[in-house]
Amino acid sequence: MAQSLSQIFLHIIFSTKDRAPFIQLEIKKELFSYMAGILKEYNCKPYSINGSIDHVHISCNLSRTITVSKLLEEVKKGSSKWIKTKGRIYKNFSWQKGYGAFSFGRSQLEQVIKYIENQDQIHEKWTFKEEFIKFLEKYDVNYNEEYLW
Repeated sequence: MAQSLSQIFLHIIFSTKDRAPFIQLEIKKELFSYMAGILKEYNCKPYSINGSIDHVHISCNLSRTITVSKLLEEVKKGSSKWIKTKGRIYKNFSWQKGYGAFSFGRSQLEQVIKYIENQDQIHEKWTFKEEFIKFLEKYDVNYNEEYLW
């Protein structure tokens, strides 16, 4: 085959370091727009980005030219540098080292987008820890809770 083609959809979840409450309402929209720009730079189309005060959800496709780990490295590094320019309140900002990345099919895209858009309602019921563990269990990911947080 002379051409390399792919269509891989991802739901990515990661938190601020120690789940510090840095993602305040006044910065949220601008931060997520900046992250979308980084995704586009790497030819990874962002479908939705949202989260709460201490974590982010992203739905995007994965370009055939980048790995998940490299993409997340660039998104975290770039957005961390950017947010630190937004004032003294963000001088100690950083992302947690790990992340969760879950694949899904094209037929589930609208459902995933809706889930991400409804983060405020979801976190009226569940904490980030409860939500993340639900994802690990749903996708049958083996984990040791000692190393999650």
